[in-house]
Amino acid sequence: MTPVEFGFLLIPQFSMLSFSGVLEPLRMANRLVETPLYRWRMFTPENRAAPASNGLLFEPTGRMEAPGALDTLIVVAGIDANTYCTPDILGWLRRLAGGGVNLGATSVGPLFLARAGLLDNHRCTIHWENVAGLREEFPLLNITDELYEIDGQRLTCSGGTAGLDMMMHLIGQRHGYRLATAVAEQCIHPEIRKSQASQRLSLRNRLNVNNPHLLAAIECMELHLEDTLSGAQLASQVGLSVRQLNRLFRSNLSVPPGDFYMNLRLERARALLEQTSMPVAEVSLACGFARTSHFIRRFRERFGHTPVAARRHQRGRYVETPETVRT
Repeated sequence: MTPVEFGFLLIPQFSMLSFSGVLEPLRMANRLVETPLYRWRMFTPENRAAPASNGLLFEPTGRMEAPGALDTLIVVAGIDANTYCTPDILGWLRRLAGGGVNLGATSVGPLFLARAGLLDNHRCTIHWENVAGLREEFPLLNITDELYEIDGQRLTCSGGTAGLDMMMHLIGQRHGYRLATAVAEQCIHPEIRKSQASQRLSLRNRLNVNNPHLLAAIECMELHLEDTLSGAQLASQVGLSVRQLNRLFRSNLSVPPGDFYMNLRLERARALLEQTSMPVAEVSLACGFARTSHFIRRFRERFGHTPVAARRHQRGRYVETPETVRT
């Protein structure tokens, strides 16, 4: 049996967990059947050693200018992926797709496929932290919140341990369910999750709260980050008075609902600034601020630096530099 050839494009600052999730099931499948069902090569931008986000360096085992015969290439990206999304890499991905290679991505990797125009007319997913940014940049894409999506010759994954589920699905398709479940057992992964499983913990578990009115209010806030609701509108949506809603937030979360809502909007703004090239004024509007000056002031109060500094974030450092805010 001819081994299936996989390639992995490792973008600097990629997630080690995401890489392991899509690579290790292939290795385990080979070990279990004592036959090389799969082979793989690692590619890196400019054929240079690429650091994972934990600092470990990975040397390429293949060269981008001579990738050889590949069945599937998976882009593995993580922190600061936006920085490395260059025309050279996007062009290379388009050439592979034109040659019939299946194109996949995990964690923040789907950003590369989207910018290369390779996700048009395909369902796709991305890590939950990056969903909002991808939707803002590509409003016409069919972006879901699922663990992974396999649509024709495109496969995208939200990252982390979801890579295990996607790869076991692929192994099961090609080599049978029995081998896929054997790989799952080797991973101490007792259940191969369906693609539709949720990426995130439930809101109840994330916040450790059980009150249904409170959970409904927070869900309502999350759905209305751009077209923000007043306190009276929010209370009406969940069937409470404004006073009852305030009491509920203070007793369970120790903050008034307005502050909680503002933090949600500012967290979304920070994500958009770091993940997209949207002008600051557009980020402001997307997060419910009518005036950019108000947004900048509240952002600095919350995070200790301006939106421009957040965009210049590099490896945990914020540098204030002069820049004109486009309005």
